[in-house]
Amino acid sequence: MKKILIVTTVIVAAAIAAVILFTPGTSEAEGQDEGRRTEAEELVVYTYDSFASDWGPGPEISQRFEQKYGIPVRLQSVGDAGQVLQKAILEKDDPQADILIGIDNNLITRAKNEDVLEAYTSPNLDKVPQDLVFDPQHYVTPYDYGYFSIIYDTEKIDNPPTSLEDLTDPRFEDKLILMDPRTSSPGLGFLMWTIYAYGDEFTEYWDRLQSSILTISEGWDSGYGLFTSGEAPLVLSYTSSPAYHVEYEDSQRYQAALFEEGHYMQIEGVGVVKEAPHPEAAKSFIDFVLTEEFQEVIPLTNWMYPVLPEIEMPKSYDFAPQPENRFYFEAEKIDANRDQWIDSWSRAVTR
Repeated sequence: MKKILIVTTVIVAAAIAAVILFTPGTSEAEGQDEGRRTEAEELVVYTYDSFASDWGPGPEISQRFEQKYGIPVRLQSVGDAGQVLQKAILEKDDPQADILIGIDNNLITRAKNEDVLEAYTSPNLDKVPQDLVFDPQHYVTPYDYGYFSIIYDTEKIDNPPTSLEDLTDPRFEDKLILMDPRTSSPGLGFLMWTIYAYGDEFTEYWDRLQSSILTISEGWDSGYGLFTSGEAPLVLSYTSSPAYHVEYEDSQRYQAALFEEGHYMQIEGVGVVKEAPHPEAAKSFIDFVLTEEFQEVIPLTNWMYPVLPEIEMPKSYDFAPQPENRFYFEAEKIDANRDQWIDSWSRAVTR
């Protein structure tokens, strides 16, 4: 998710985390952190564009981590989450990164099958509600979650869609921007949403949807940018996207359309790269992800819900509707069908 692409720069609040001092009475966990602190000159993190951007959570989180552990973080922006995973796959014989950010509940099986991650169970994981821990083997640790939604421009759409099927109505001809499921995690999430709703008949749905689609962008950033620049009045994003426009533009122009059948859920995760150059420092980063210092940055920079329930949400999230019906496929089902589903989708959209 994610991740709002806006021309106006959002200035993230300055880091306030204090440097931790280790004393002779240090606990065992703190002692492990101290060892990790001196192990790496620089932690290399692959992530998606909006996370690493100036308006995303990456710069603030990197600064806080360095203050706490004394280890600089180098964020490398690699496109969308699917491209983050693809880069790690291409480098798996000679890993260059320590951490992958953005491997979600739809990508986890591919990441495991490609053997690019190392399992790690953070001692902080017990703070996370179990229904958000989508990988029981802990190759990936959840850090935020959200719900896919069609966002509409109220200045151009008076009668928004109320279901996936309604989205195929002729009144929405050439008005919808989607993302490619082969390169974009939101694109893959929307494909999974249509499969969850239509089962084996999902390609017939995509046939009916074709007339509504203006374009299918490679990633979320470019697609949402086209939307906010006025190219089309409907775009795939998240139910939390309107909160951004309320918070930083004082505008309720962009709204999330709630669908009768419910909304597909995305849970984003972070993992240690297998044979990472700095594995102990990478594990420290995973532990850090599940602290308030990391989690409190998420709502107003990544525009998703933090996985720690105690994080207080900004008032702007009153404009981020929570769907009553929320769902996602189990990883095993995606693993068994993903390639076939994407191949069928590709044929459907190119007919």
